[in-house]
Amino acid sequence: MSLDDRLAFLAQGRKNAVFTTSLGIEDQVLTAALASAAPSVRIVTLETGRLFEETVSLIEETEAKYGISIERFRPDAQKLAEYVQRHGVNGFYESIEARKACCGVRKLEPLARALEDADLWITGLRRGQSANRSEVAFAEFDADRDLLKANPLADWDIETVRAYVEAEGVPVNPLHARGYPSIGCEPCTRAIKPGEDERAGRWWWENDQKRECGLHVAGVAEQSQITA
Repeated sequence: MSLDDRLAFLAQGRKNAVFTTSLGIEDQVLTAALASAAPSVRIVTLETGRLFEETVSLIEETEAKYGISIERFRPDAQKLAEYVQRHGVNGFYESIEARKACCGVRKLEPLARALEDADLWITGLRRGQSANRSEVAFAEFDADRDLLKANPLADWDIETVRAYVEAEGVPVNPLHARGYPSIGCEPCTRAIKPGEDERAGRWWWENDQKRECGLHVAGVAEQSQITA
């Protein structure tokens, strides 16, 4: 199935389909395709308060390009203040627990609000992004959130993504050209080194090779997978 066909199929009959974008290259491809193939899907982003300036600027550029509105979900001010009081502004460097707590406040809690009452969650996960994502399914049931989670680009490689961007004139984050294939919060992202996987620049000071912020890590008791 083409990307447009995949998205139209996924959105069909859904009352509240949500696509969460980090403004990375994969998510920009999906935003471009959704604007025409499945405009009923809500596009949201987690504006953590620690994003790169380039990422924030790309939000408005993308909205103008496609005539869409990207919903911003921000951390709860009180919970964020409590985190800073306990750990400090950059306390996430001190321990994995403190880092996960920061992701919890800046990402997981806003994500829960973004997906409230959603019946479909679309993401830009690809199998080629890291060893930890090598078995990403086209679609799976997210038991924790009681919804279908779809990854329409699961089987795309980075060359296919880049070819789409070039062919369709999709705006992308300029940080990609500076060695940042995966872009998150500024203090937690570095450019990768030759030979490293695409997500090696995320939380680089941690030794855990399966490190994730928690958005795509869940205690899923049961998964039903669909092949694209």
